[in-house]
Amino acid sequence: MGINFAKLCYIFAFIFLYLTDISLADDQLSPYQPINGNVALISAGKKFRLGFFNPKNSRNQYLGIWYDSIPTQTVVWVANRDNPLNDSSGILKMGDDGNLILQDRTERIVWSTNIKDSSSKSTVAQLLDSGNLVLRHESRDGYIWQSFDHPSDTLLAGMKLGRDSKNGLDRYLTPWKSADDPAPGEFSYGIDPRGLPQLVIRKGSIKKFRSGPWDGEQFSGILLLPNLLFEPKVITDSDEIYYEYGLNSESTLTRSVLSFSGSVQRYVWNNSSLEWIAMHVLPSNPCDNYGKCGSNSICAISDAKICSCLTGYVPRVAQDWEMLIWSGGCVRKHPLNCTKGEGFIEKKGVKLPDFLQFWINTSMSLKDCEMECLKNCSCTAYANSDVTGGGSGCLLWYGDLIDIKSFTESSNQKLYIRVTTSDLLSNSKKMKPLVLVFTVISVALAMFAVASCIIWKAKVRKQGMLPDSQARDEEKMELPIFNMNTILEATNNFSDSNKIGEGGFGPVYKGQLKTGQEIAVKRLSENSKQGPHEFKNEVILIAKLQHRNLVRLLGCCIQGEEKILVYEYMPNGSLNSFIFGGSNDTSNSLVWKRRFDIIIGIARGLLYLHRDSRLTIIHRDLKASNVLLDNNMNPKISDFGIARAFAGDQLLAKTIRVVGTYGYMSPEYVIDGLFSMKSDVFSFGALVLEIVSGKRNRQFHHPDHHHNLLGHAWQLWIEGKAFELIDPEMEDSFPMSEVLRCVQIGLLCVQQHPEDRPTMSYVVSMFDSEGTMLAQPKPPGFFTDRSPCETESMLGQRTCTINKMTISTVDGR
Repeated sequence: MGINFAKLCYIFAFIFLYLTDISLADDQLSPYQPINGNVALISAGKKFRLGFFNPKNSRNQYLGIWYDSIPTQTVVWVANRDNPLNDSSGILKMGDDGNLILQDRTERIVWSTNIKDSSSKSTVAQLLDSGNLVLRHESRDGYIWQSFDHPSDTLLAGMKLGRDSKNGLDRYLTPWKSADDPAPGEFSYGIDPRGLPQLVIRKGSIKKFRSGPWDGEQFSGILLLPNLLFEPKVITDSDEIYYEYGLNSESTLTRSVLSFSGSVQRYVWNNSSLEWIAMHVLPSNPCDNYGKCGSNSICAISDAKICSCLTGYVPRVAQDWEMLIWSGGCVRKHPLNCTKGEGFIEKKGVKLPDFLQFWINTSMSLKDCEMECLKNCSCTAYANSDVTGGGSGCLLWYGDLIDIKSFTESSNQKLYIRVTTSDLLSNSKKMKPLVLVFTVISVALAMFAVASCIIWKAKVRKQGMLPDSQARDEEKMELPIFNMNTILEATNNFSDSNKIGEGGFGPVYKGQLKTGQEIAVKRLSENSKQGPHEFKNEVILIAKLQHRNLVRLLGCCIQGEEKILVYEYMPNGSLNSFIFGGSNDTSNSLVWKRRFDIIIGIARGLLYLHRDSRLTIIHRDLKASNVLLDNNMNPKISDFGIARAFAGDQLLAKTIRVVGTYGYMSPEYVIDGLFSMKSDVFSFGALVLEIVSGKRNRQFHHPDHHHNLLGHAWQLWIEGKAFELIDPEMEDSFPMSEVLRCVQIGLLCVQQHPEDRPTMSYVVSMFDSEGTMLAQPKPPGFFTDRSPCETESMLGQRTCTINKMTISTVDGR
């Protein structure tokens, strides 16, 4: 009778919970205490909740675990992924055999912990603060089942990825099929234990990404900067090989998620903005794609052509490599034959090759490892298996070397690639005389050029075409002087049909020299207020600059009142038409990779101006129309008419003549006339957001607010909708994480206060170091759009009309 009364009490308690729609205060589920759609378990520290949920846009119901301590429902584990409930009548309870079971309205078991022999029927289910749901005996320690052994798409702190041979477990993540369907998708993410442990993303059985082996400190292909949030670990013993991470602070909320598109993203919860922030993503660039460059090659994202053959190898199909098709890989120029004199070329800072054919000895020294490789004619490379403590252990590779990646960041990992005697000689001994030959030839050519220039100048002066004063200016400019007749002939007497543009400086014409070289001729306008000073300024500055992302000045012409600059011709015009319309090949020019390459090129060109050139140059007018595109769509910064050079220790300057372009000028420059490298950084950030969105900052309009593009981007960012900024004209498939990283970097560059903005060297490092966690941007300068009149009012000027026509500068160019 007492037992029946107890059962009756449980039944009444369940009915009460069902009717009042509340959660169990307890973190445990015991017999006769079921959970339905209105009841949940909450962990002791109120960090996680176990209950029923419906994915967005789905009527199906699932049993899952999600964070209880944050407002955004973030599911980290799903029980019945393959077997959803089609209504809200599901019940989770303890079965008669001690298993945890999930039943539908017909009492059909749709999911169970499925322990064959629980050894006792008196079991308890408990939700831990780690997010782990465990099943244990009431009177004994240890777990007989845990959700951490059966992951879904999320890796939490303390959860293991890897193999447990003792218990027959293979733990790996599988993504949701879609945002609405938790069923397992086609990708997987886990440990490949062959050789040394490494993390691998597979699509079915095909490798899509590989982390590189664990080298004792980190995975050799994932260079994450030290952080205060979590610590990765790889554990290897006789029973288990697994990867996990631990938290440095219990207050940190972080998780790794395998998305249904096949990427792994590390998220950190931001309590200030109440959102998940993406810390890094894998794969993050083309070099992360498995075997991107084929066999016996190396991938370097910092190179223009990211793939190159290893020393001693040549492309298998040279024609394919000319067309940037690298999948065929490389083959040896000369076969190995185990002759004396063969040796090794050291490659520093690389992801080690995949373990296809290999040998490992964890106690051997590096020198003995080299000798072991030389003994076998099939051995193609060797490395330390552990880099800690100066390095130890031996890894040998046989046959082809697959999936090697080079890093710009520092790394302790080194790979020694076997080469023939001739390759070894060409890489070392023959380099010295070759360098000497090139040096002698270069000096001779330079002397010949100087002598020719002096003779030519003397002839010009003798003919009276170049006054002595102008000749002295030309000598100071260090540039060739073009004859006016040459310019007239090249441009068909400045024909309108040759005119390709016009700026504040004056018209620009396309021309062709007798040699066949195409040129762009910029002619000083007679009515320009900024003629002689800006002309001389541009010539002197740009003559000293040499960089692949800066337009090249070929020379100038100074005759009478004519002042002309001659540039290399850029056949694809300006970035302005490329992103805002007018491109002749929009179907091929709007792809994300091309946009991203342009962003990187502009950043590197600007970094050169700020840090690496002989002078520190502040451009002051970086904008889309001042970025030109060559045949290969490589960006080149142009128009240095208002640029300023800084002394070595100078950081800031002030002018009473504010010249530039609305939408790109920083607040401190527009309002106070203060400019610095951070002014250019602001312009760069605005340009990045324009490239991503395909919209002009100044001409942006939105029906819901009056913000300019910067303000609109900021609003989307704080709402977690930055993806809505992306140009709808872009292709359907692109790396979303890379685009959002560009948006975040753009917003960091346009922050209100210059001290908050990064330097260009840090900007470039943020692009190059994909795993680096970025700071959260603060509100941008000029948050709300202003008309030219409003801005001029701030400056105390009254030079514009009230119509909607836009002008390009505060002070006419």
